[in-house]
Amino acid sequence: MTPQIHPATDIGLVSLKIKNLERSITFYTEVIGLKVLKQEGRQAEMTADGVKPLLILREIEDALVLPERSGAGLYHFAILVPDRASLGLAVRNLIRHNVPVGQGDHIVSEALYLSDPDNNGIEIYADRPRETWKRDSRGHYVMGTDPVDVEGLLAASEHLQWTGLPAGTVIGHVHFHVSDLKDAEQFYVNLLGFDITAFYGSMALFISAGGYHHHIGLNTWAGVGVPPVPENAAGIDYFTLRLPDQKELDAVVSRLTESGYSLTAHDGALLVKDPFNIGIKLEITSNV
Repeated sequence: MTPQIHPATDIGLVSLKIKNLERSITFYTEVIGLKVLKQEGRQAEMTADGVKPLLILREIEDALVLPERSGAGLYHFAILVPDRASLGLAVRNLIRHNVPVGQGDHIVSEALYLSDPDNNGIEIYADRPRETWKRDSRGHYVMGTDPVDVEGLLAASEHLQWTGLPAGTVIGHVHFHVSDLKDAEQFYVNLLGFDITAFYGSMALFISAGGYHHHIGLNTWAGVGVPPVPENAAGIDYFTLRLPDQKELDAVVSRLTESGYSLTAHDGALLVKDPFNIGIKLEITSNV
């Protein structure tokens, strides 16, 4: 029987490897709207509410900055804002900074896409109400890539003041390039226990816990069989998978170890690498 991860499981913070910490801090504060929570040496924790870190920026010496789609690794991490007005304010700030932005209306959400100075992909998005999400005959969510109603977002944020990303902003999901979609499904669905919520053709898979549209996206758009990006390249360091209690954490750890995966202690939590060398930090939500 395929295991099922607890429905309260979600994504916590994301840690990125970057080339120049001061450059990245400037970008993430001025363009994205995060604040510095703590800075020590070559690392900074970034926050929206001034309390909880959402993003860690870790400068690595002589980091390679690779073109997009260079291998298995980060496609984008996704910052979820509380409402359309907040997304509209983000649009206004991106326009103010003259930043190139992609966009997509995914039916379940409205999203903006951009890259940081190290070509790390970023999505900033707002969900539509969950009761409006529709499923197809297979039980998968109906999602699309229509143009975003940018004028509507600007109207929703008219007369409001940009003060950065608001409290209530979280990391909504992460999306990765992988070398093999079946291997990704085996690890994330059959082993960790996420539910499949959608396919995008034969080259992308979306999975979640608890009926969300997706907590993790997986695709082979960088090419089938591509190797992981090098360790000394800018990109994903790890993302945090938050489980509700010790029992649920132990269940996931047991499945991983029984399948031959090694876990190491990392800042009071456990770190495992997926088949594509992407780090996953496992922790309990109540300990965060």
